[in-house]
This record gives sequence, structure tokens and C-alpha cells, in this order.
Amino acid sequence: MAPRLLLLLPTRTYRAAAFLDAAHALGLEVVVGSDQPSTLGAFMAGRELVLDLGHPDQAAARAAAFAAEHRVDGVVGVDETAVLTAAHLAERLGVRHHPVAAVAATRDKRRLRLVMAGAGVPQPDFAELPSDAGDGALSVGVVAVGGFPAVLKPVSLAASQGVIRVDSLAGLQEATIRLGRLLDELDCDAGTAAHPLLLERFVPGVEVAVEGLVRGGRPEVLAVFDKPEPLDGPYFAETLLVTPSRLLPATHAAVTGLATAAAVALGLRDGPFHAELRVDPLGGPRLLEVAARSIGGLCSRVLHFGDRGMGLEEVILRHACGLPLEAALERSGPAATGVLMLPVPASGMLLGVDGVAQAEEVPGIDGVSLSVPRGETVTALPEGDRYLGFVFAHGDSAADVEASLREAWRRLHVAVDTRPAQGSQADITPRTP
Repeated sequence: MAPRLLLLLPTRTYRAAAFLDAAHALGLEVVVGSDQPSTLGAFMAGRELVLDLGHPDQAAARAAAFAAEHRVDGVVGVDETAVLTAAHLAERLGVRHHPVAAVAATRDKRRLRLVMAGAGVPQPDFAELPSDAGDGALSVGVVAVGGFPAVLKPVSLAASQGVIRVDSLAGLQEATIRLGRLLDELDCDAGTAAHPLLLERFVPGVEVAVEGLVRGGRPEVLAVFDKPEPLDGPYFAETLLVTPSRLLPATHAAVTGLATAAAVALGLRDGPFHAELRVDPLGGPRLLEVAARSIGGLCSRVLHFGDRGMGLEEVILRHACGLPLEAALERSGPAATGVLMLPVPASGMLLGVDGVAQAEEVPGIDGVSLSVPRGETVTALPEGDRYLGFVFAHGDSAADVEASLREAWRRLHVAVDTRPAQGSQADITPRTP
């Protein structure tokens, strides 16, 4: 009998196809849990479960009623907006997953910082500020983090949304107001008079990402990505990611050790984790974030593991459903791979992305996948949370992959009409890396 998987797929996720393809390859019976019913609902009896992903307790109760009639062997939330609900469902159904409390700490940056501080995990100095903080409170927060430059961020958003570098008290005041407005628009923190924000000391140096899997409380690093494009602000769009990392061996070991220590400190037990770190040239690695999910967007497409070249999604589903996995998961495939996450250069209406064919002609480029159609409204960081598409590459070395991605990026031209309702000329906005 094939294992039955409850797969939580938010309607706006990039990850649906990759996880569904992996489930099909494994021969799993899939029940899709989503916040919107399928148009094929009449034909999906026993294979679809409509859940309110914003209310995990209610969703868990519905899942328990479903599981009383339909066996469920594993639960996976595919992205940030689904992981907490997935943890509640898995706990209620008695299948392997990260503990609810651990996942909840990854979803609240204040709780994450407090857990890391209690465990002695190196991280930026931080202070909590309300979005309606006056000059006095702002000044106290600045002193607590050691002065400027600093980084202001919401406690609950992801994908660099709402993250702003500030270099002065005036800049902090402006950013606080801006984030309060954004969180109002997103209807975050309902019922509170002000939105909680986190102020952190800006950590200089290169940024890296660590991809891992926790099995029975033991975290294992699967890949380390370099981010060769400087991430110095004022906003923090992730663009280039290349693996394997070119960090020196001692630094690489310190980074992976810090990422696994963070996973242990949180109490993550069974499932993927994704960590973001900065390598301070003077102070060494500092933990920025930990998420109880795998890498976002379509970036996992460049990762394969084991003798059979399993994709990351297959690894995650195998573990969730108790299917066999190698004792140690080693990367396989090309010597080096990478991805460009194509950022939104300006807010407005997307007129198009030109140069795709030319970008795909670059040696080492495996393909370009655009994810936003022409005519759709796009929003740049810090208010936005989407990318225009993804470019994938492979090569004999990380340097070769980076060069291919940069050349492909140079050949892509993004056109955005930034005119307001009563504006004038369209703004054609190319990006040159």
C-alpha cells in the first residue's frame, strides 16, 4: 500500500509542481491541503482538504476528522506560510515533523532571537521596537544594538519583505513608519495597537545560506550556498546563489556548525531547515534566520543527492513518509550549480522581460523560468515578496557558474511601467549586474 501524504500547498506558492512531481515519482497517494478549493473539487473526494492555513488549530481539527476516514502517513508544508499549520497537523495526526513550538519560534523573529540568545548562538545584537515608537524609544533601541548601521524588520514576514537598513535616527523613524504602513496593508498582528518590529545590528561581510535536514533530532547539512552579490542594503533582494561554497575550510566548518547548533537550539526534530548567516570579517559567522522549511522559490532545482540524483523535494517527502534514505546524503550531479532569482526592479505594471533566448544561449545556463506574466502588477522590495523568475546554471566550478549567471542576467531586460494613476512616461528599467 502506497503511503498517503498530506501536502499543504498555499495558492501562491512556487513549490507546488516540484513537490507534486516528487510525490508522483515516489508513487505516493497525495492529498492536497490548500486554502482554496480546487475547480475539480467534485472529482477530488479523499484527495483534497480545504484548510484555513492562518488558523492552525482549526486546520488540525479538520485534518483529524479527515484522517479518521482516510489514513495519513506524512504531512509536509511546502513553504513559509504553511509550515506552522503543517506542524500542528502532524502533531495532531501523530506523524513525524518538527515540534510546533520549534516551528513557531522560526516564524517569530523575536522568539528566534531569544532562543538563540539563551543557547549562546552568535547572532546580531537586537532590540524590539513597536511601529509607533517615539524618538526616545528609537534612541534606546539604537543604543541596545550598538549604533548604526542597523537593520529594521517585521517579526513575521519572510523573503526579505520589509527588511530595511537604516543609517541614522531620521532613517529609522522613516523606516518605522513605512513598515507600520506595510503591516497595516497586510493586516498583520490583528487587534494590536502597534506592530512589533525588530532592530538588529547590521553585520558586515558575505552572506551564505545553509540547506539541511533534521532526522530524529540530528541536523545534517545538505548544501551551502554563497551569495556573491553584495547584500548591503538599503533593501536585501537575494539574487545569485551558488553552490558549493567557496568559503575557506575553517570558515565553512564554522558556518555549518553554527547552522546545526541553531537547529538543535530550536528543537527542530524531523524535517528540512534553511538558515541564513553572515560572515563578519572580524567576528566570524552570525546567525540571521532559521526556517523550518527548504529553500524558497525554484532554487531547489539545482540540488540533487545520492546515487540516484534525488531532488530535494524527494528527500523531504521520503523522510516525512518514513521511506528509505541513505545514511549520509551527499550532493550529486554537476560539480557546481547556481540560480539567479530575478528581482523586481521597480513597482508598477510589468511590461515584459526581454532577452530570455539570449540568456539561455550563455554556456552553462540550463534554463530561464519566468513566473510573472506581462501586465501583472509587481511590487519591489521592501514591500514586495515575489521574484520575476529564475535562471539556472551548472559548471565545473562555482566561479564558472557565477560568471554564467551574471552574463545571463546582463542579457535580460526588465520593463516596468511605474506611472502612477495620473503619471506620464513609462519607466523602462533594465538591471545590469
